[in-house]
Amino acid sequence: MKKGIFGLVCLLSLLGGFAQVPEGQPTEKPPYRETPTQINNLVHTRLEARFDYTKSWMYGKAWITLKPHFYSTDSLTLDAKGMEIKKVALVKGSAMSTLKYDYDGTQLRIKLNKVYKGSEPYTVHIDYIAKPDELKVKGSAAITDAKGLYFINPKGEDKNKPTQIWTQGETEATSVWCPTIDRPGQKTTQEILMTVPSKYVTLSNGKMISSKANNDGTRTDHWKMDLPHAPYLFFMGVGDYAVVKDNYKGKEVSYYVEKEYAPVARKIFGNTPEMMAYFSKITGIDYPWVKYAQIVGRDYVSGAMENTTATLHQESAQQDARELLDENRWEDVIAHELFHHWFGDYVTAESWSNLTLNESFADYSETLWNEYKYGKDAGAATSYAGMQGYLANPANAEKHLARFHYQDKEDMFDGVSYQKGGRILHMLRNYLGDSAFFKGMNKYLTANKFKAAEAHHLRLAFEEVSGRDLNWFFNQWYFNAGHPKLKINYIYDDAAKTVDVIIEQTQGGDQLFQLPFAIDIYEGGKKTRHNVIASNKTDSFRFSYQQKPDLVNVDGDKILLAEKQDDKTLEQFIYQYTHAGNYMDRREAIEFAATKQDDPKAMALLLQSAKDPYHGLRTLTLTKLDMKKPAVRTAAEKIIAGIAEKDNKKIVKAKAIELLGSYNNAAYTPIFRKGINDSSYSVAGASLESLMVVDNAAAIEATRKLAGQPIKGALVSAVTLVSAKNGIEESFESISNAFSSMPLTQTKFELLQPYAQLIAGIKSVDKVKKGVDNLVEFREGIPQAYRNQLDPYINDMILQSIQVAKQKENNTELVEYIKAKRVSEKKAF
Repeated sequence: MKKGIFGLVCLLSLLGGFAQVPEGQPTEKPPYRETPTQINNLVHTRLEARFDYTKSWMYGKAWITLKPHFYSTDSLTLDAKGMEIKKVALVKGSAMSTLKYDYDGTQLRIKLNKVYKGSEPYTVHIDYIAKPDELKVKGSAAITDAKGLYFINPKGEDKNKPTQIWTQGETEATSVWCPTIDRPGQKTTQEILMTVPSKYVTLSNGKMISSKANNDGTRTDHWKMDLPHAPYLFFMGVGDYAVVKDNYKGKEVSYYVEKEYAPVARKIFGNTPEMMAYFSKITGIDYPWVKYAQIVGRDYVSGAMENTTATLHQESAQQDARELLDENRWEDVIAHELFHHWFGDYVTAESWSNLTLNESFADYSETLWNEYKYGKDAGAATSYAGMQGYLANPANAEKHLARFHYQDKEDMFDGVSYQKGGRILHMLRNYLGDSAFFKGMNKYLTANKFKAAEAHHLRLAFEEVSGRDLNWFFNQWYFNAGHPKLKINYIYDDAAKTVDVIIEQTQGGDQLFQLPFAIDIYEGGKKTRHNVIASNKTDSFRFSYQQKPDLVNVDGDKILLAEKQDDKTLEQFIYQYTHAGNYMDRREAIEFAATKQDDPKAMALLLQSAKDPYHGLRTLTLTKLDMKKPAVRTAAEKIIAGIAEKDNKKIVKAKAIELLGSYNNAAYTPIFRKGINDSSYSVAGASLESLMVVDNAAAIEATRKLAGQPIKGALVSAVTLVSAKNGIEESFESISNAFSSMPLTQTKFELLQPYAQLIAGIKSVDKVKKGVDNLVEFREGIPQAYRNQLDPYINDMILQSIQVAKQKENNTELVEYIKAKRVSEKKAF
């Protein structure tokens, strides 16, 4: 799973208090979570499903073949949440005999007809009704709830939303719609027969082996999965989709998108076959499944989910051609979910305690793919972003990677299991070398194929391949918490011609980290590498030189998961940017120079880095420029103008246009006017905002022309800002449609204030109510885990600002309407 909700971290940081323990909340150690005992094992699951769109029910018939794990047993317990059980029977050939059972609404306890010995198979049949909307199950930050089966606009009442059905099994919600042993350590083959209105297409795991038209206007599609996988990976999808076909080595690769996105489906997902080839190469295991499909689901808030052969993506994946000009913002997610088909689907974490075995590799696949496809800078930038994602939440430092104590299994889906795990793999790759690292991955996958594994299996695989003991590495990183904080100092002795590199571990507590890394000495234009290991509170390394080094570069490959305070001079950072040269070397130099912008040498470096070969560092430089300093504005203006006109990367160009607007110079008006018509939403949006600064009347005219057009991305924000400032009521419909169609993202959150300002100035009662309803819909769509932090902001700032405006207008009807809407509709479980 790629957790789209991680984007809310930034959102919450704006409000403060993220991840803090509320006052008075107990902080005792969470309970120990043992690996579930295996009494019976799933062998094969056959499901027949029909859907009632008026009730949001599923009528199910399941045939489940099992066998005792080892010990003999005369009973079976299945997870079956919130169902109406109609019949339970034992199947023998074509005959069925009724079985006794107890059902508590969560588990179905079945008394078998006899004692079954270890590995002796038997089949039970269950006739039932799944009622997911009537079930109240606590979810998480990843899943708003855990009802497993989702009917989207089932009655077609919302004309702006398609009717769809999709399922979400992780963690243990498949058992809401299919009785099963809902544990990640179980593996079963599977077949699902879905009966749906004939106008819809279906998707499930494996391959469709038949499709039969029925006399009542429905169709029954039969999907079969011949290879075993875990129940949380079961999937059903139904809807009015366009199916765009691709292939990989003769295997079907398909993209299920809403029909308006069919022309750009290949631009969104088209790198998938190349990803399959690359991941097959580095794992040494060709894509092991019969097909690979990707489907987009409305109202899905969890980013994406790696259901075996049938990945589900949230609607953010669907981007139009103009959005894709800026970048395919979903490409990393596509890679992440695909790599799960090796790490997670092919070999599965045996328990949620070992979730990182799935998620760290999927997270790291984003680095691997970017490095392969777009170069080392892109890979390093992805890795750096992952590390920052982990470090952003101080609470992460208290959690083990393989974690056997937690309050709820949903708690495992965090920046530790994902981003920290990915960075640890990056360090292990550097320590072992590429050849041993990738062969170790192959050993792990081969030894555990179609099985469940724990972290020790991974350690043993890498040890067998490399011949190195890795207990220290796994004990430190997998079975312990935190990360090092390093203070790095240098003592040069020109008389003795030596430099002492002093590395102090300053993190709190007693834990010290063993850190293998490189120290590079740059002397007279030549680099000499020294491989060292720091493992003490303070380590000192002495190196000789003939002439004083231009640079001593600690962590030469920039792979350590650590917070570093590095006592280098500006001159040394300038040398590092030019001569050490990898992404992090240059980034560190840019960030240091950004703190010294009154120094001409630092400014010279920033002007140089504004032309960096990697677009991400060009954008970083533009972001770091302190435009409040007259000297900076003067020095950078020519370069900014050049980038605004000529940069070949749309996002960089947009940032330059944004900065250019701050000069309030009418001479740049032609750039802004031209930019408004750019095919990139980012460039058009930045241009409109800058035009508002230099020529507000022209910005109003341009906004009115845009009022009747679909708008997305940065252009939505720009049109909203101009409209709010100038009271352009005719933009309301375009803005509202864009706002309501946005998924739950940081961009949507940032739009709240200008959108509320626009609504506050509108006179039409119906439009104000529609705008307020859109804001309330945003509030109600926020996962429960974040509601306590966000509700006060939305209710007491955003909605209240509109209410105050209407009070000043003496509009009692709207004041009362807004007051009522400020009461949250969702209650905590």
